Amino acid sequence: MEQGNYSVGLDIGTTKIVAIIGKENEYGKIEILGTGRSKSLGVHRGVVNNITQTISSIQQAVEQAEVNSGLKIGSVVVGIAGQHIRSLQHSDYITRPNAEDVINDEDLDKLCNQVYKLVMLPGEEIIHVLPQEYKVDGQCEIKQPIGMYGGRLEANFHVVVGQVSSIKNIGRCIKSAGLDLANITLEPLASAEAVLSQEEKEAGVALIDIGGGTTDLAIFKDGIIRHTSVIPFGGNVITEDIKEGCSIIEKQAELLKMKFGSAWPGENKDNEIVSIPGLRGREPKEITLKNLSKIIHARVVEIVEQVYVEIKNYGHEEQKKKLIAGIVLTGGGSQLKHLKQLVEYITGMDTRIGYPNEHLAGDSDEEIASPLYATAVGLLMNALETSAKNTIPEIEAEASQHGEELEEVLVGQEHAQATVKTANAVQKERKSIFDKWSEKLKDFLDNAE
Repeated sequence: MEQGNYSVGLDIGTTKIVAIIGKENEYGKIEILGTGRSKSLGVHRGVVNNITQTISSIQQAVEQAEVNSGLKIGSVVVGIAGQHIRSLQHSDYITRPNAEDVINDEDLDKLCNQVYKLVMLPGEEIIHVLPQEYKVDGQCEIKQPIGMYGGRLEANFHVVVGQVSSIKNIGRCIKSAGLDLANITLEPLASAEAVLSQEEKEAGVALIDIGGGTTDLAIFKDGIIRHTSVIPFGGNVITEDIKEGCSIIEKQAELLKMKFGSAWPGENKDNEIVSIPGLRGREPKEITLKNLSKIIHARVVEIVEQVYVEIKNYGHEEQKKKLIAGIVLTGGGSQLKHLKQLVEYITGMDTRIGYPNEHLAGDSDEEIASPLYATAVGLLMNALETSAKNTIPEIEAEASQHGEELEEVLVGQEHAQATVKTANAVQKERKSIFDKWSEKLKDFLDNAE
């Protein structure tokens, strides 16, 4: 199979690293060609803290995916999260030299580039600049100003900021694992891509992605991303609490949580007991399920309340900003029993569990359709989008290189003119700011020792 036919998403999580290879089928759905998964060593709360271990975990996942699919992995799209991520709102404007010309892509580029020049705290860098709505000559709430006349173009932006060192460490791990970095994107945005419908984004929805080390939040309203946040708690903290509360080892605590854990203590009766084998010749331990769910409940309530504070900070209680579609839970932590009911009880908002199966082809493996893989599927979707954008400029480059040959081939075809026009149009298509940023990062890594 040619390289252009498939793409790869790589989710570097705190508990697991997932490499997922896929391509788009004729119905626009994603066909999974192979997956690889390895235990994540060297990542703490979404941030790389041991380069060597992370590289080896990435290589394991990638090799497994290559064996499963029989394909070679070249470049990947990676997600970034971690407690260093923060977001802010910013407004900016440009004055156009000639108000008689219609607003075009270059004007939007100029405005976005201006936001990238914002002075950040030392060691921080802007990851995403996401336009929310535009104003043209004082006319508000314009979603797409291209083609309009106007002298002053303003916009509100949602700016996502992260630590330069953390971003470069991820880039270094990818490069050292023998891979190219095609793109880097914020994990809550990738998860949202995989599990939210357009109607939910329009109505207003909060996506809560509960991972091993962090809980990511992304809020959408009127189809636009309004707020993002990364909370430095996840499923691992719950496991840690069980380990300490029941005096057992981590592996047993994780198994207990997954098999018998519940976020609602009222569910279990006092006489429900589970017996855990003791360490090397010691007596087995007996733990009541009621105690277990009390430990889980206390920590989950803390995580959900922190997320709810972020939702309130966005302004959910104002009538205009109300999130009508409520909350969507995804990520490995969302599989905890009775979590949906607890979230509804604390926030009073409608809640559902988000599965990434909507975008997958019908014959996909059931495991991939689990919330555990939501981020990885979202990253794969981003990878396919990125490669689709890059393919047409390549066609255009070839067209100019072998112009005469190409024309001869196209003459007999029905859509010859349309193809050439598309290629020309795409050549003019602006390069997204984020692509430029990715290139800067790649250059930095190439020049590094």
